[in-house]
Amino acid sequence: MESRTGYLAAEGMEGPLERELTGVSERMGRLFIADGPPQKTLWAQNVWYDLREISFRSIGEAAGKLRSLQGLWAYYPHESVRRGALIQERLPYFEPKPLSFPSQLPTAPLGSWTLLNDETLLCAPRCSSPFAHGEIHFAETREPPSRAYLKLWEWFTRSGVFPKPNARCLEIGASPGGWTWVLKRLGGQVTAVDRSPLAPLLKDVPFMKRDAFSIRPEEFPDVEWIFSDVVCTPKKLLEWVRPWLDRDVRFVCTLKFQGMEDMSIVKEFARIGHVQRLFHNKHELTWHRLEKISTNDPLQV
Repeated sequence: MESRTGYLAAEGMEGPLERELTGVSERMGRLFIADGPPQKTLWAQNVWYDLREISFRSIGEAAGKLRSLQGLWAYYPHESVRRGALIQERLPYFEPKPLSFPSQLPTAPLGSWTLLNDETLLCAPRCSSPFAHGEIHFAETREPPSRAYLKLWEWFTRSGVFPKPNARCLEIGASPGGWTWVLKRLGGQVTAVDRSPLAPLLKDVPFMKRDAFSIRPEEFPDVEWIFSDVVCTPKKLLEWVRPWLDRDVRFVCTLKFQGMEDMSIVKEFARIGHVQRLFHNKHELTWHRLEKISTNDPLQV
């Protein structure tokens, strides 16, 4: 039997994922099933590898067959939801607490499953995300001036890479300061740039009131990290980024889309770094570059 793979979209992001995939044979809400081996995808929040269909006659038998494959399972409800909940109750208890920042990623294998009907389940003992349905939740705080800080918390958690204490950081389009707040808490020497001011709790952060895209590399010869969650087209951000690429600078930037995604620009970003979708992204992707990468390198999506 030909292999199949499942791709779970984030809520509201079914359209971008469906446009990205080929060979989709079935859709179950946010879950798309495609024939063949895993496809490179940016918009899947979680990928279900090596899908298996398993027949069963009772709730206990279904739970037993899942337990025989591995220990921890995340249930995706779609068909026969009540029956599925009863099966999940027979599986090892799984309800992870929100992560405290900073934390390491979970290491325990986590499978995903759903019901096709009352007597058939679909499961993947191995998935791309260590979090249930690809959803990473943090123990939140009310201190930062916007919830954008969660995107940066997630990126640091997933990458395991952090600025060193006193690292020189530049953030463009920083207002009201959600990312600036994270960087300051990590001990970075942050310079924030925006036409609008930062929140009052960040009054001690060096601030430049100007158009973020007027900043040039020669103004910050010693910068080590550049961050951007600015609202602009990916094309405009790419034009601004290019003059910095010959420097030993690390980047973390949000690519924001209005309407249809311009995947040609996304591929350009992928040539000079790595593009991914975070759980806390909206209609957005996150691009990072941690070392110099030749523009002649193959795509790294």
